[in-house]
Formats: sequence, structure tokens, C-alpha cells
Amino acid sequence: MPLIDDYLPQLEALTDPERAEQARAYHKVDRRHLGLRNPQIADLVKTWRAELPLDDRTRLADELWQTNIHDARVAAAKLLTQARIRPDDAVWDLTQSWVPDFDSWAIADHACEAIRRRLTADPARLDTVEIWTRSDHMWTRRAALVATLPWARQNHPKPEELDARDRILGWAASYVPDRAWFIQKAIAWWVRDLSRHDPERARAWIEVHGAGMKPFARKEAARHL
Repeated sequence: MPLIDDYLPQLEALTDPERAEQARAYHKVDRRHLGLRNPQIADLVKTWRAELPLDDRTRLADELWQTNIHDARVAAAKLLTQARIRPDDAVWDLTQSWVPDFDSWAIADHACEAIRRRLTADPARLDTVEIWTRSDHMWTRRAALVATLPWARQNHPKPEELDARDRILGWAASYVPDRAWFIQKAIAWWVRDLSRHDPERARAWIEVHGAGMKPFARKEAARHL
């Protein structure tokens, strides 16, 4: 019996038709919305995580994602957003399989939160993320920066972490000619967060690449410098 038969109704019971219609219009994606608030989803997921073993959590996350319901996909991502998961290969395989489905920032950002935990658990997985940077799918390219934000936020990085930081900055540099708003915003987000922890690196990157960015993105990237 699919796990979702017991768990999707718990989301549906909280449906807010007015908020659902507003969310659907806001996200501009033709999929079903239930209109739940993030704290409502988080409260449900907290309960589910406590009562389900890892294999069942992973299976439920997969089933929730496959519904293509906005709130269910957010719940799927939250269900697997956890720092310590051992073993985590199945979770990594599942969360990275979602990336080609990304088509809106909200779902993508929640999923990237889960992916970040798996990347920091095993930085060798950055090799897979680097492949995303060459995708024809804009949301996949964007995910490469959004999912690697932990490397922008380290206060005392080790040498290998600095190498990863420079590697990701190289990806950001390769994105500069891409005029898509969400790509420019992702570049700015990464460099802006970096500037709080490594202002010299952020400033040097902007000096070389900032002129090629859209004005709004360049301003955002340098906001804390």
C-alpha cells in the first residue's frame, strides 16, 4: 500500500482554497496548490519524521514529489532536509533526481535545502553538481549555485573548502553572460553571501566579473561590501 494514502490526506485537510489560488497565480506554474503555509507543512513533516524510519521517509518523499502538488513537493523536500543521515546514498539519489523537474523558485529552493545537506555530508558530490552547470535547463543551472551556498557561508574554511569555494565561483563566472533573471539573481545571492564571510574574495570576483552582470545583480552582489 502506498504510504501517500495515509499522508497526503493530512496535507489536504489543511487546504485553504483562497490561498491556494493566490499561490498558483503567484508561482505562475500550472499545478495544484493546497494553500498551506510553510509552518503548517513543517509541523506535519516533523511528526512524520518522528514516526517513520529512513527507508519509509525516503519512499514517502518520492511519492509526495510524484503527485506534482506544490505543497506535497515542499513537504517531500522538508522530509529529507536533515544533516545526519546514514547511509544517505538513497536520499542523495532521490533528491538529485528532482532537479530536472524544477520549474519554480519555491519548490527548487526547498529541494536545494535537502540537497545541501547531502553535499556537505560528501563534498565529492560536487562533481555531479558541476554537470548541472552545463545543462540546457535553466533551473538545473541555477540549482548548482543555490545548493552550494554552504561553501559561501563558511567562516573558517579548510584548504579543500577554499578550493571548492573557488571552483563554485568559477561556475558563477561562467554564468555571467546568461541574462536570465533567475541566473543573475543566483550569482548575486552566492557572491553576496560570500561577502559576509570572505569579503576580499567577493570583492576580487566582482572586480573581474561584475561589469558583465545585470545592474541589479551587481548591486545585490556588492550590497555588504
